[in-house]
Amino acid sequence: MKSSLSIEVPGGSSRVLLHACCAPCSGAIVECLVERGIRPVIFYSNSNIYPLEEYSHRLNECIRYAQKWGVPIVDDVYDHKAWDDCAVGLEKEPERGGRCLQCFKFRLLRAAEYARDNGFDVLTTTLASSRWKRLEQVNEAGEWACAQVGGVTWWPQNWRRGGLQERRNEIIREENFYNQLYCGCEFSLH
Repeated sequence: MKSSLSIEVPGGSSRVLLHACCAPCSGAIVECLVERGIRPVIFYSNSNIYPLEEYSHRLNECIRYAQKWGVPIVDDVYDHKAWDDCAVGLEKEPERGGRCLQCFKFRLLRAAEYARDNGFDVLTTTLASSRWKRLEQVNEAGEWACAQVGGVTWWPQNWRRGGLQERRNEIIREENFYNQLYCGCEFSLH
């Protein structure tokens, strides 16, 4: 089932940076964008993921899928120590709580900085495809990150609509993606 989602890139831009958290969340979004003539660059910035082996496993799945579509992928510097610093005092927060908002801000700020420094007008994220994430938090973090750097527009697309959630699940099976059992940080393991 292909997506029926009608999308419009803010400002009609052709320079879209897609922050990606993992291949399962990226699959339907990449397919949707490419099939509509939008060639994003994937920005894999996930210093929250623990341990490093898990980070690498998820990155490799993203690379494999990006190559299938001929979409460039950029691997941000993995800096789990810096991410840990942003989560201090929030270790016991529940999933979808304050720690998640700080995590999104950390990762999307790095993406917004990359977008600004590399001529991208628009930033969006695959975090908005996961039913385990609060869209309000994702969009708050994205708006905040873009406001910090200036010159980059946040694209608050709800990537769960228009059949994308169903297509996401189909692609996971078709591609035999590694589908992780926790969000990524050590605190979500519990």
